[in-house]
Amino acid sequence: MLEDPPMTAATALDHVGLATPDPRALGAAYERLGFTLSPLSQQSGRRAPDRPVELFGSANHCVMLREGFIELLGLVDPALFDNGLKRFLARHEGIHILAFEMDDEEANLARLRQAGLAIPGVAWLQRPVGDADGPIARFARLPVPDAPEGRVQLVRHLTPELLWREPWLTHRNHAVALDSAVLVTEDPAESAARLGTLTGIAPVPEAGGLLLQLPRGALRILPPEALPAVLPGVAIPNLPFTAGCVLRTDDGNAAVRALLGDVLQPVPGGLMVPPALAGGAALVFSPG
Repeated sequence: MLEDPPMTAATALDHVGLATPDPRALGAAYERLGFTLSPLSQQSGRRAPDRPVELFGSANHCVMLREGFIELLGLVDPALFDNGLKRFLARHEGIHILAFEMDDEEANLARLRQAGLAIPGVAWLQRPVGDADGPIARFARLPVPDAPEGRVQLVRHLTPELLWREPWLTHRNHAVALDSAVLVTEDPAESAARLGTLTGIAPVPEAGGLLLQLPRGALRILPPEALPAVLPGVAIPNLPFTAGCVLRTDDGNAAVRALLGDVLQPVPGGLMVPPALAGGAALVFSPG
């Protein structure tokens, strides 16, 4: 039996974030896959804890699930700060953000600094919900500087009621939860140690790799040779590579079968939409 995590440990796999050159086009692709999207929203934030809030060139749609979500992040104004997107896209289109939910940013900041991570402070982010004059959703983040896996971070939602609301939580494909993500890396033990430090969760062995099992959601960390058994046919553009995620449905995959038909590929544990149709990320629908 796993021990209970410490009070400052991450509580969930909060979201995965895809980097795309065109968030509107990727949003349309996800609508065709049966998802309901939040409106496109341009981000603002501080480049450093002591800097003023400024408008970023990045914007996102979100696929809000009853547990967790998927972020579709892209550039809408290349003249403004790109929020790391150009660096991500220079590697490949797809998942570059792994965010874990936390309850207390100051306590976790102290824990991470004590563990030796050089985190300068809480990174604050905000964006309007809906149009530019809509209510402002706010976030406290603790990203790991220069993590090879991409933007890996702890996040606390300061205004969750603005995001987890109908009708955004209801999807034609009946997806309801972000169950897990799959990270491929040359050195799973090294990545697992870094992400274990970030989350406060000790990695455990699983078939083919390592597992970070959170109270809600999980991250599988695999070597390249183990990926074909999990996501058959998914090509690795470079490493580290977050290859995809597993989404639980509440109807045994009946709706996604009817909606997507021959697009789907049977894989262990569910039905996969290949990365070419989902912005570079394999999406596995699990019947639960």
